Amino acid sequence: MANKEETKSKCAETGGKLMPLVNFNSCGAKEDCVAICPYDVFEMRPITIEDKANLNLKGKIKTFFFKHKAYLTDPALCHACGLCVQACPEHAIKLTKIVS
Repeated sequence: MANKEETKSKCAETGGKLMPLVNFNSCGAKEDCVAICPYDVFEMRPITIEDKANLNLKGKIKTFFFKHKAYLTDPALCHACGLCVQACPEHAIKLTKIVS
């Protein structure tokens, strides 16, 4: 696997136009997004009470086994390369426009 500096060349020059959106119902905390993102947009941490309350049945079952979820450190850091989308084995991440 390429290091984070090598993967930066696949990303847009500037960030702030798109941001990753994580589906907590699907996220299994595999950390592939954390490892692949050259801008450290993701971190793994325990799911919040608010986010846990919004889970569907599939999400509640998955969260029973995987208490951590991928959270964004700062959406503005995203350079829209899509590496996180490709790396996520659960297909839990998509890129969406940042609404100003």
